[in-house]
Amino acid sequence: MPDVTRSQQPKLLDEVRTVLRLHHYSIHTEHVYVKWIVRFIRFHAMRSRQDLFPAEPKIEAFLTDLAVHGNVAPATQNQAMNALLFLYKRVLDQAPQGNIDAVRAPSKINVPVVMTREEVAAVLSLMDGTAQLVAKLLYGSGLRIIEAVRLRVKDIDYHMKQLTVRAGKGNKDRFTTFPVILAPLLQNHLAGVETLHQQDLARGYGEVHLPHALARKYPALAKEWGWQYVFPARSLSVDPRSGVTRRHHVDPSVINKAIKVAVHRAGLTKQISAHTFRHSFATHLLHRGTDIRTIQQLLGHNDVATTMIYTHVLQQGGQGVPSPLDDLSV
Repeated sequence: MPDVTRSQQPKLLDEVRTVLRLHHYSIHTEHVYVKWIVRFIRFHAMRSRQDLFPAEPKIEAFLTDLAVHGNVAPATQNQAMNALLFLYKRVLDQAPQGNIDAVRAPSKINVPVVMTREEVAAVLSLMDGTAQLVAKLLYGSGLRIIEAVRLRVKDIDYHMKQLTVRAGKGNKDRFTTFPVILAPLLQNHLAGVETLHQQDLARGYGEVHLPHALARKYPALAKEWGWQYVFPARSLSVDPRSGVTRRHHVDPSVINKAIKVAVHRAGLTKQISAHTFRHSFATHLLHRGTDIRTIQQLLGHNDVATTMIYTHVLQQGGQGVPSPLDDLSV
């Protein structure tokens, strides 16, 4: 990668990581932002910090290239934009002053892929173990995959029949429904997780990552049972930020691979991913007559317009209109 620093200054990417951590950005966001900044630097063949300026035309050129030659989605282009604005505003302390008039990626309304109840049952029946349990929560509670794997033991309330989703999209907490049918399966699963946690403690480990400053304020909290991940990884790993050896949560890719295998075995031709279970959760609740505002809250959508997309999926046939061929007796 080109040298974009002065000898007396810290390396630019190290500075980016430091500022991201000071503002409590997740490790995932850190990786994404650093990736975009590296691509931006390489796109312009920058070799020093002076090459980062003037900011506006350089950002415009990069974002336009993403739209015109990269054919990226609007969300991807916005993600790149956010990373670069973070670089200039937060790290370099020189926010762009003029308008950034880049060619925008074309907007497209994607109708979500939804499984029927029978398809959900078929896919779940071809899964087992932790992957099946996570997939059942994706469908039964409408969780995003990252929300499911980040669940802590204390986030499950069997009595109130609800889950607490911590720091979901937009860094918001919310409650969502908990499928009662999963209670015995989950309790049996957690019995094994608790045994694993006790073994980790006996070996001098047993800590889990805590958000923000909790680890500093309450050093003993990281080893408490309630804070442990419901779906821990199989092995210990070194935290890339702190260097502490911990047991992280299971990687989402493990669940996605299991879903892909089950979908293939079920013979389904739909493009089904972990997020399809969330779409199916919302659609099936609507079909049952659940209020759209309630579903919005369960999903954690900021705007009810986002949730309204599921009303279109309920309509059988294009826009709910039956084909005229169905009226012919031939």
